[in-house]
Amino acid sequence: MAVPGEGSAAPDVEIGPVDLAARVDEALLVQAAAFGLTQDEIDVRRHIVLRHLEHPHARALGALTPEGRLVGFVYGLPNDRAQWWSTVVEPYLRATGSDGWLDDSFVITELHVHPGHQQRGIGRTLITTITDAVDHPRSILSAIDKDSPARALYRALGYRDLARQVVFPSAPQPYAVMGAPLPLLR
Repeated sequence: MAVPGEGSAAPDVEIGPVDLAARVDEALLVQAAAFGLTQDEIDVRRHIVLRHLEHPHARALGALTPEGRLVGFVYGLPNDRAQWWSTVVEPYLRATGSDGWLDDSFVITELHVHPGHQQRGIGRTLITTITDAVDHPRSILSAIDKDSPARALYRALGYRDLARQVVFPSAPQPYAVMGAPLPLLR
């Protein structure tokens, strides 16, 4: 089921389920443009994305132009404390008394919109549509720990900082872990 872009925000883009594994290279080009990835980083992330999408409860949505070009995507899955991401963030969350957020949460693993299509409501529609479809009471995610349009969007949707200055191995910048009750604010 496609969801038209939010009013005048993105009338030329449709949001809906997408076979992200089949479109992984296209998605990684969107992520590279939005996030400034090198080819080496793209190559590493390709394997990670494909592994995540094998999870039986992984969900993915895409933002497609009328020509079928992917200009944004989101994917996520139910959190599992045994997954790598959880093992990295758990000590930081425990230190702030927030490690309970790792239970019964849907993790937004990646959310990216091509820079040429940002600030049009696409990211908001992607994240609210995917979280509206899950049976979890809350959502968690990580974002680079600095003021940015992405962090402003997450805050506007009800996400709050659970832990800051979270260091992922080989990541050049620290991250913040954020959580929000579902459904997200509108």
